[in-house]
Amino acid sequence: MSDGTSTDTHCPYCALQCGMRLRPNAEAAGGLEIVPRTAFPVNRGALCGKGQTANEVLASGARLTEPLVRRVRGGDLEPAGWEEALDRIAAGLGRTRARYGPDAVGVFGGGGLTNEKAYALGKFTRLVLGSSQIDYNGRFCMSSAAAAGTKAFGVDRGLPFPMADIPRTGCVILVGSNLGDTMPPALRYFTELRENGGTLIVIDPRRTKTAEQADLHLAPRPGTDLALALGLLHLVVAEGRTDEAFIAARTSGWEEARAAAMAHWPELVERITGVPVPQLRETVRKFCEPDAAMVLTARGPEQQAKGTDTVSAWINLCLATGRAGRPLSGYGCLTGQGNGQGGREHGLKADQLPGYRLLADPAAREHVARVWGVDPDVLPAPGRSAYELLDALGRDTPDGVRALLLMASNPVISAPRAAHVEERMRSLDFLAVCDVVLSESARLADVVLPVTQWAEESGTMTNLEGRVLLRRKAAEPPAGVRGDLEVLHRLAARLGWEKGFPTDPEEVFDELRRASAGGKADYSGITYRRIAEEDGVFWPCPEQPAPGSRGENDDPSNDHSTPPHPGTPRMFLDGFATPDGRARFAPVTHRPSAEEPTAEYPVLLTTGRVLAQYQSGAQTRRVARLNAAEPGPFVQLHPRLAERLGAAEGDRLAVISRRGRAVAPARISRDIRPDTVFMPFHWGGEGRANTLTNPALDPTSRMPEFKVCAVRVELAEAGGDGG
Repeated sequence: MSDGTSTDTHCPYCALQCGMRLRPNAEAAGGLEIVPRTAFPVNRGALCGKGQTANEVLASGARLTEPLVRRVRGGDLEPAGWEEALDRIAAGLGRTRARYGPDAVGVFGGGGLTNEKAYALGKFTRLVLGSSQIDYNGRFCMSSAAAAGTKAFGVDRGLPFPMADIPRTGCVILVGSNLGDTMPPALRYFTELRENGGTLIVIDPRRTKTAEQADLHLAPRPGTDLALALGLLHLVVAEGRTDEAFIAARTSGWEEARAAAMAHWPELVERITGVPVPQLRETVRKFCEPDAAMVLTARGPEQQAKGTDTVSAWINLCLATGRAGRPLSGYGCLTGQGNGQGGREHGLKADQLPGYRLLADPAAREHVARVWGVDPDVLPAPGRSAYELLDALGRDTPDGVRALLLMASNPVISAPRAAHVEERMRSLDFLAVCDVVLSESARLADVVLPVTQWAEESGTMTNLEGRVLLRRKAAEPPAGVRGDLEVLHRLAARLGWEKGFPTDPEEVFDELRRASAGGKADYSGITYRRIAEEDGVFWPCPEQPAPGSRGENDDPSNDHSTPPHPGTPRMFLDGFATPDGRARFAPVTHRPSAEEPTAEYPVLLTTGRVLAQYQSGAQTRRVARLNAAEPGPFVQLHPRLAERLGAAEGDRLAVISRRGRAVAPARISRDIRPDTVFMPFHWGGEGRANTLTNPALDPTSRMPEFKVCAVRVELAEAGGDGG
C-alpha cells in the first residue's frame, strides 16, 4: 500500500519477490530510498545486495530514456521520437507478415514481465500478429521441473507449499541450488530448519555457500543427478523404507518405476556419480527417519537434456516414501526468475494459453477465444520452444523467422551456444527490442524502445510459492519512457486492432482472471484489492466459495454471505490434480549426458550465478556496488587441475568446447571437483560462458543442457580457436 510518503512493493529480481518499501528521497538513486518491509512474510525485511541497490538502475545514467532507431542498415542507433519508432516497428512486423506469413514474425519474452504484460504479449502475438512463434527465457528456467511436475501431479506450481513450511519439516534434500548466492534471504529458512532439529542435505558438484550450511554435502559429477536419485530409491526399496499404504492409496505406476530404480544398485551409482555408497545410505536414512521431508530442485538437475526424467526420479523418491500430498512434505522447484511461474501460466510459453491451458486443447482454445471475442480457429497452433525459435531466426527457409519482437530478455548472453544465437539475431530482416537498458541484444536491434521499470508501474507477479503479489507504482518514469502495455496498445492499433489491448494493468488483470477461470492456474478469485489486503493470494483461487464455507442458513444466491475462496497455500493434501486424484510414478533410467568427456575435451563445464550479479547482468552490471563485488567472469577450478595446466591464481584461462572459446581469469579452489570447472554466465565478450554451452534439448521440456558440457582448459596464451 501507499501511505502518501512511501509505497510497499517488491524487489525486481528473483522469484522470492522480496517485499520492500520505497520512500521518496531526492538524494537517493532514482529519487527513491529502499527501506525494509518487515511485515512481508517471505523475506521478513531481509534484502540481498541486489535488492538493496535496485533503485540504482532507475537513475537516468544507467538506463534508456529515449527510443533509438537504425535508419541505415549497418549504421548506428540514433535517437528518435516515439511515433517514428512505433511506426518503424509496425512497418517491420507488418511487412514481414505480409510477405512471408504470420509465422515469419516471432516474439521472445522475459521471465521478469508482470502477469499483465506476459498475458498481453501472448494475446498480441496470437491475435494481432497471428503467429505461433512465441516463447520466453523462462523456458531456460524451470521447464523440466514443470514437465515432470505436470506428469506426476497433474499441475505444476514451483512450490506446492509456502516457504514457511520448510523450517518445520524433518529433512530437506536440496538438489542443484546455491540459494545462498541466488536468493540469499531464503537461506534463513534452512538455517531455521537446522535450528529446529531438521536436516539439510545439499547436492552440488561445488562446495558452495549453501553447501557449507548443510549437514551432509554430496558432490556428484555434473550430469549424473538422475543416477543419484535412482540409486537413493533403490536403497529405499532394499532397506524396506517405502510407504506401501501411501503408494497403494494415492499413486499409480509404482511397479514399473521400482523395476527401473532397482537396476541402479549403489556400487554402480557410486561409479557413475562419484558419491560414495556410505553417503548414499546416510542420505536415505536422514530423509526417511523423520515424519516429514521434502526434495527441492533448482537449475542443477533441471538444465539438462534429461532434466524432465531427472526431476521425475526425485519425485519418485518422494512418492515412494509417502513424502507428497501431506503436510510439511513434498517435492518443490525453486523458481529462478521473478515471474518465471506467471509468465508461462498466462501465455508466454509456445504451447500454453492463460490459466495453464494447453493451446492444443480444443476446450481451452474455445474458452480463451470467447474471452478474447474471436473464433477459436483464429488461434494458431503451438509454436517452437525458446532455443528452437532462436535457432530459426533469420533463416531463408519456409519456416524461418524473419522479424523478432524481443521484450525483457538478453539472449545474446543468456542463451546456450550464444555466439550462434547472436549470429542468428544479426541475420534477421528486422529486430525490435523493448528494454530498460541497452543490453547486448538491444545493440543489435533496428528499433529500441525504452520502457518503464518495476518502481514506475503497477502489476502482479507470481513468486516461487505460487503467491500472486502486487507491485505498486512509486514514481513517474522519465519523460521519454513508456510502459510495455502502452507499447502493445499502440502497436496493435497500427496493425489494425484498435481495441482489446488496454493500458491500465488492473483492467488487463481482470481480463486475465476471466481467461484463467476454470484452468489449472485459476486466478479468477484474485483481485488487486485482495492481494493488497492479504499480502498475496495463492493460486488456484477460483471465483467461487471454498468447499464447505457456507453457513447452513446462508442463502446460496446471496454473494455477501459467501466467503471468497481462500486461495491454496498447500496443494495436493486432498488429492492430486490428475483425473483420478492419484500421483503418477515415472519409470526412468539413467543415461549419459549429451556430451561426455573425451581425450580432446576431458573436463566438464558447469555454469551458474554469483551473489552480486543477476541473470544476463544487463541491469546489475550497471550498479557500481555490485560490480565492485564481482567485476567480471572467472573460471573456478580445483588445485589439481590447475597444477596439471601450470596455472596460478588469476592466470587467463581458455575454456574451449565444440561450440567456441571463452577466456577468463583462474579462481583456484578446493570447493569444486577436480574433473569440473565452473563459469558464471553474467558477462559477454571473451568471457561469455554461454559461448560454450550445449543446446542439446530435453525431449519433453525442450530445456537446453546448460549444466554440463565437455571442454578443454588451457592457458590462454597457448589457446587456439577450439572446435
